[in-house]
Amino acid sequence: MNDISNLLQAVRGPIMLITLGGLVAIDYAGIYGFWRTWPILIIVFGILKLAERATAAPPPPAPPYSGGQEGKVVI
Repeated sequence: MNDISNLLQAVRGPIMLITLGGLVAIDYAGIYGFWRTWPILIIVFGILKLAERATAAPPPPAPPYSGGQEGKVVI
């Protein structure tokens, strides 16, 4: 994993708590009820996960295909 991916993992929790606090404040202010705004939490979580995956290191390459010969690697 790289530094940006680690940073996104580290700030995911605080961003979710800030979002939750903002939605509760909107509920208390009487602008919208929490029952109408809670899907924003799912959207924010999804955006953070997409950003984390976009910045993650690519997976290691697959081993070379052996042509159906079990136990033998063709180089």
